Amino acid sequence: MRRRCPESEYIGTAILSKWKWIINTAGYANVIPSDDDIVYGMIYTLTEDDEDKLDRYEGVPKNYHKFTLPVRVLKGKGQGTFVDALVYVDVERLGEGPPRHEYIARINHAFKDGKDEGIPQEYIDKYIRKFIPAEPLQN
Repeated sequence: MRRRCPESEYIGTAILSKWKWIINTAGYANVIPSDDDIVYGMIYTLTEDDEDKLDRYEGVPKNYHKFTLPVRVLKGKGQGTFVDALVYVDVERLGEGPPRHEYIARINHAFKDGKDEGIPQEYIDKYIRKFIPAEPLQN
């Protein structure tokens, strides 16, 4: 996050209820509505400039649309409260697919950091490992 959004400030970990984390048919991470699931994530404050940079990086509005959704802060500033979070959602590619090869290491790195910040291993095993192997696949 620091590389893409240098002015961002880490807040903590949070849960987005009634959504599910997947790799979509384009090979990238997405969240889709799902009454029986949750998404763990890390939340940050963003400056307007950082949000503009992130929009370009994520391909708004071609690849993702921006939603403001309530999340419950689990650890960090505001622990136990609900805050509105900016969530990028691909509203067109809702099906599951394999990850792009170059994406595997990036997701593993992100969830290593997430685990260090309190994202449960059980969540990673159930949702992330379905799509992302612990080590990159050999070509």
